[in-house]
Amino acid sequence: MKKILLVTDAWSPQSNGVIRVQDAHMSYLAAHGYEVKVIHPEQFITIPLPIYPEIHLALFPRRRIRNMIEKERPDAVHIMVEGPLGWAARAVCMKRGIPFTTWYHTHLQLYVNVRLRGLLRPIYYLMHRFHSTAVRTMVSTESLKRELEANGFKNIVVVPLGVRTELFVRNNSLSLKHYQTPVFVYFGRLAIEKNPEEFLQLKLPGTKVVMGDGPLFNMLKKKYPDAQFFGRYEVGKEFVDQLSLCDVFVFPSRTETFGLVVLEALACGIPVAAHSVMGPRDIITEGKDGYLSENLAEAAQKCLALSRDDCRAKALQYSWEHSAEAFIKNLVPVR
Repeated sequence: MKKILLVTDAWSPQSNGVIRVQDAHMSYLAAHGYEVKVIHPEQFITIPLPIYPEIHLALFPRRRIRNMIEKERPDAVHIMVEGPLGWAARAVCMKRGIPFTTWYHTHLQLYVNVRLRGLLRPIYYLMHRFHSTAVRTMVSTESLKRELEANGFKNIVVVPLGVRTELFVRNNSLSLKHYQTPVFVYFGRLAIEKNPEEFLQLKLPGTKVVMGDGPLFNMLKKKYPDAQFFGRYEVGKEFVDQLSLCDVFVFPSRTETFGLVVLEALACGIPVAAHSVMGPRDIITEGKDGYLSENLAEAAQKCLALSRDDCRAKALQYSWEHSAEAFIKNLVPVR
């Protein structure tokens, strides 16, 4: 199995966890002799999603996807996201009897329900229907596997995620002269489903730092002038240097299936304060590398006493190499 066709609606200029997983896996696959062909939105006529202009939705992709699959004749087909390309590829594969795998990355029904109340059950039904025809559906944790199986999903397999521990290394040589300590940070997308405003409302000593962009950026920056906003970031040394000035990562989201940013913070030796929900609950060992609580202000201040070495040690348990190998193992051959 050397040629893998990856179908994804998550692509540049988006910045999210799905793209981080794709990039990590594609790098590993290319380095180990696999040929990865990607079907992505920029190959089609697209329109921007109104609430997320950076997300481009492909229009009428089914015929072209059929032609691309026929041309490439892949050894395996994997669908990453339940978007227009994902649904079109699913339909083509079903019609032609091509086995395929999918990945349940996001509690999409929770994201939608935050904005449009009453759609949780219909969206969940569509998610169930989408994945029901896959030979295997990949998830990132055992707890998500159990939840989906309890709700009738079949053929669920765990593919653990990873973190670039060679990149996310705390730089202890930097000066804190611009910040009043301690420094509490939120980084990630500034969108309602991520709940960043809860962080900004917390009564905490020192400085609050916000790194990331999204639909709420302008509103939050105007409403909370005492916080330091840095906008969109590229994952690299400059970003890690900025993180290295921070003492605690506060993660207020309640809609995660995993939360790669938690691992990235831990790799930099930053303990994590979060709610006791899926994602943080699967990663954090309370009292060692973070605290889980409904009271995030209390949890964040308790994190100040935790060991940076223990945080780093937790992150080192997660490897992209292991993740990619599990991904390869769970693909299914087309022929």
